[in-house]
Amino acid sequence: MSSARTSAESAWRLLHSDALVGTITVDGGDFPWLVGRFAAEPAFEEVRPWFEEVLAVLETDDFDRFDAVYDPIAEALTLVSPEGPVSEFLLYIEGDEARFRY
Repeated sequence: MSSARTSAESAWRLLHSDALVGTITVDGGDFPWLVGRFAAEPAFEEVRPWFEEVLAVLETDDFDRFDAVYDPIAEALTLVSPEGPVSEFLLYIEGDEARFRY
């Protein structure tokens, strides 16, 4: 595939307002999910609890709470592909790994 969004070398940016939260370097995936290495920036510390809470909800299978805990991520963060911002996305970050779809 030659598309920048699925290339193993494609870098995606995660923003909170105008601050760079981190960069995801895509290195694989299983359609529709992409997987990559997450390089956190200092601004990630402010939003890290959101991702930790989402992972905790997923581990307990408490899907009734999922939307409520994911909403801050969807409302406050912007995921920017190599081609520009995406309108909607689902993103999980655990350590230095990111898994997302858009």
